[in-house]
Amino acid sequence: MSAGRYAPSPTGDLHVGNLRTAMLAWLYARSTGRRFLMRMEDLDDNACRELGTGQLADLAALGIDWDGDVVYQSERLDRYDHHIDRMVQAELTYPCYCSRREVREAASAPHGDPMPDGAYPGTCRSLSADQRRAREDAGRAPALRLRAQVDAMDFVDDQCGLTRAAVDDFVIRRRDGVPAYNLVVVVDDAEMGIDQVVRGDDLLHSTPRHLHLADLLGFDHASYAHVPLAVNAEGVRLAKRDGAVTLTELAEKGLDANRMRSLMAASLGLAGPDEPLTMADLLGRFDPRRLPRDPWVFTDPNR
Repeated sequence: MSAGRYAPSPTGDLHVGNLRTAMLAWLYARSTGRRFLMRMEDLDDNACRELGTGQLADLAALGIDWDGDVVYQSERLDRYDHHIDRMVQAELTYPCYCSRREVREAASAPHGDPMPDGAYPGTCRSLSADQRRAREDAGRAPALRLRAQVDAMDFVDDQCGLTRAAVDDFVIRRRDGVPAYNLVVVVDDAEMGIDQVVRGDDLLHSTPRHLHLADLLGFDHASYAHVPLAVNAEGVRLAKRDGAVTLTELAEKGLDANRMRSLMAASLGLAGPDEPLTMADLLGRFDPRRLPRDPWVFTDPNR
């Protein structure tokens, strides 16, 4: 059975921008008769199961429910290793010894296609065995990169339309041995039956990476809808530095989950200011064709 999902990283409280994206993912899935699944992307060094519990409580307070048990990436390492081994055996990978600074400096050069953040120019792609040995003798532990078979891909996004972006040789296993985000998200979505992905539009130009990897692993493509982010008054992506932006902080200022649900719904054109409603009410009004395409400028309503 097909499904949508929400997949936060339990590294801190969700802010209203995260919660608004979760609301949209839920509405997309439920309005199309899909299951809605919850996955905790807890492979980050700062991930904490307790923080994930708080995130789930905030989602539930808004009326966002999900089907089945929460899936934790930390419990799926064998699945990621299995697929990495498949790619190694197929000679679709190579070790990379570049530091983040070296990648950033190399990626700052102009390219013909829009490049994802941190795009890799292939510095280590053709190293000889002697060159690799010299780097390892110097104490450089390698990450593992995909040897991409295409330079770019097109796809049609439900919100952004036809999009073309470059595909680079991205990391699939970090130098500390942990499977990388771009690998695990593709494996998880495929193996969980997720065929609809709704997420922030900051990830729009990374999506061809995931589509190409899905092709190499023999997975079907999901459909995608990249939605505008919440930003502060300066137009910068919302973050904790912007003051009261989490449900807990806003509740301390008298803005409970019900009012925040109404506020987020109003930002999506689904409700009037402070109109009381439930997630079921929003589902009856939801039409993805009418969603705003501009970022939501969030300011504390009580300021």
